[in-house]
Amino acid sequence: MALFKKKTKPEEPMDLAAVMKKFDQESNVRVWEGKPRIAVNCVLAAFSLFCLYVTLFASWLEELRLTTFVAWIVFLGFLVFPARKSHHRKNHIPWYDILAMVLGTGAFLYFSFNAVSIIQQGTRFAPYQIVIGIIGILTLAEVCRRSVGLPILIVAGCFLAYALIAGLSNPTLWGKLNYIVRYLFYSKEGILSTPINVCSKFIVVFIIFGAFLERTGIADFFISISNAAVGWMSGGPAKVAVVVSAMEGMVSGSSVANTVGSGSVTIPLMKKTGYKPEFAAAAEASASTGGQIMPPIMGAAAFLMADYVQLPYSQIVLKAILPAVLYFAGIFIAVHLEARKSGLRGLRKDELPKLRPLLKQVYLLLPLVLLIYLVSSSTRSIQYAAAIAIVAAIFVSIFNKDHRPTPMRLLEALAAGGQGTITVAAACGIAGIIAGTITMTGLANMMINGIVALAGNQVFIALFLTMLCCIVLGMGVPTTANYCIMAATCAPILIRMGVPAVAAHFFVFYFGIVADLTPPVALAAYAGAAIAQANPMKTALTSTKLAIAAFIVPYVFALNPAMLLIDTTVGQVILICATSLIGIFGVSAALEGYLKTHMAWYERIACCAGGLMLIFPGVTTDVIGVAMVALVFFLQFAAVKKTGQLPASAE
Repeated sequence: MALFKKKTKPEEPMDLAAVMKKFDQESNVRVWEGKPRIAVNCVLAAFSLFCLYVTLFASWLEELRLTTFVAWIVFLGFLVFPARKSHHRKNHIPWYDILAMVLGTGAFLYFSFNAVSIIQQGTRFAPYQIVIGIIGILTLAEVCRRSVGLPILIVAGCFLAYALIAGLSNPTLWGKLNYIVRYLFYSKEGILSTPINVCSKFIVVFIIFGAFLERTGIADFFISISNAAVGWMSGGPAKVAVVVSAMEGMVSGSSVANTVGSGSVTIPLMKKTGYKPEFAAAAEASASTGGQIMPPIMGAAAFLMADYVQLPYSQIVLKAILPAVLYFAGIFIAVHLEARKSGLRGLRKDELPKLRPLLKQVYLLLPLVLLIYLVSSSTRSIQYAAAIAIVAAIFVSIFNKDHRPTPMRLLEALAAGGQGTITVAAACGIAGIIAGTITMTGLANMMINGIVALAGNQVFIALFLTMLCCIVLGMGVPTTANYCIMAATCAPILIRMGVPAVAAHFFVFYFGIVADLTPPVALAAYAGAAIAQANPMKTALTSTKLAIAAFIVPYVFALNPAMLLIDTTVGQVILICATSLIGIFGVSAALEGYLKTHMAWYERIACCAGGLMLIFPGVTTDVIGVAMVALVFFLQFAAVKKTGQLPASAE
């Protein structure tokens, strides 16, 4: 977002900007107003244009490109983010931030201007070069603390402490420090490794595209079209939240931003319809978190996955479609059952948007349609596809009278793209440090051997242990950084256990995202609870229940990769999707305690067991699972018919 204050609408239940500042570290920015705001936005816009130029046209030495990119990130990080949340003095940056900005930027620019000689000097580094490297690492870490948060630095600090104390064989402290700085700062195994490389080449362009797309009015269009499509159904507003979040997931990869963005509209509507505050907030949070797995623009980690598994991004997007559809189908089923159980109505006809005006705005989808075509057809590189989509977004905004492009709006879009890049890049840089430390000390092999020995030959145990690692590490650590760490440690474990590489990486990707919903650190759920004025912990627990599909689907494609279109046929894909959907339905119904009517305890157990049986591939488990779910459905239908009881929604 650009650096300007949003006006709060009178009808909003609370200050949405305050919610973002509390739960989204990226929103804790300095307050710039008047001419200083324009100047700062110009600098951010210049960074966006620099990234577009370097990514699309320049053919620089990789070390030069990456160090210049990180130098920009350090410079802008201190310019945009204050040291503490309480530092909100207008148009002010303290002297110590200026000093840190100059030192940190200078450290990376030193590498930029001397890249060739540094590469050629091998391992012979002067003490002053080690000091420069330390300054660069520390200032990048401080930018990460300000823009991302402290948890990721705690993880990085633990790994670095291990390297200094026991992980390296060099006998002297200076020798260990010298080696760590050379490895993490001056080589392409640390800060300048895959995460920051992918961020500077691909992710930044899509962040800029998302910033432009937001200014075409497409978010409002998504809400309106979702209301028209499902708002009339039982419990319509909750279903609108699911559909809107799925659509917004195509253009935004932030769980908290999605929750606050669409939740400001859907959560009050859900409460008005009759949903409990905790359920309303949980429905929005669980659906919004799924935005990171929804093609065509998934979370930043998806671009990293394409690089790690050496597949085109278009293939990653294609493989992600079925799991994402099942995820949102699971949430849709859960909110439907809750609506039926509570007897909740949909929106009245006069509350629904008119279809004809919406059809006149369908042109707003042109940038997305164009992007999907270019990415899937591979007629252009990912960067060029996103750049063309940016131009298309500017073009369609011409026809939207409320969002027509002006020099100031274009400046703010570029500034928003530049500011959005800071957080992702800082997380990628620290993730590179963590992954580099793991590789440098050989800790990755130790972890792999330990978990493989613990799991024995049982793939399911390895999957379960990996899931726990991802969820625990994901508590406060951004999805991108979480994925980088898991890709370096846990994904190789699953691959050694026989899980295909793509499935292993998707598995850790999914469970890194789920951490935004699971207590005790469930930022998306807490943001939704703040809007709904609900109990945060109850909201987090409810969102975990609603997002049960996120805990089932990864096991399905890890144990049966047909869902990811790996070595399969159309018939196998249809079968695995059908059985998975029935399984998700069974587990959701059991957790909700309602199907046609309220379920007895033994029906809930049977329905849950049948749903879980469908996780395991095989004809026997599929037949047993389907039979158990069908039996419960028959018992429910018979109970309603026998007693003459109508579903709750009809009473």
